[in-house]
Amino acid sequence: MSDPQKPAPVAPRRVAGIGFRAAAPLEALHAALAQAGGGGGLQALATSAEKARAPQARALARALGLPLIALAPEALAGQPTPTRSPRQIARFGTGSLAEASALAAAGPGARLLSPRALSPDRSASAAIAEAAFPPPGDPQ
Repeated sequence: MSDPQKPAPVAPRRVAGIGFRAAAPLEALHAALAQAGGGGGLQALATSAEKARAPQARALARALGLPLIALAPEALAGQPTPTRSPRQIARFGTGSLAEASALAAAGPGARLLSPRALSPDRSASAAIAEAAFPPPGDPQ
């Protein structure tokens, strides 16, 4: 029997961060996500606010039945990532858009399940982050 004074455990929050070139086909986003571990168990997709407006980002979220979190530049800049792409650092202020998006959207204490994965054509990347507790104010 569970203790009524003790809160029930919270399931981990899992978010996939995505990054992609403007001309990347939807199939590349699917492939990158599959390489990163797939869409199972995810609560959301995340990317920069600029990329979230792209049709392929919206189509991926629709296909997976997930919300798409559009992150402001300040949420991404300075986010520590294992991947250190000079191009991404210059553009977004972080080494990997996919990794930074996953970490920022998953919330405080999030960790990457693995470094970013690339689509076979290298036009899209994805990374999955997990946090033990949802961010404050998020009903999960």
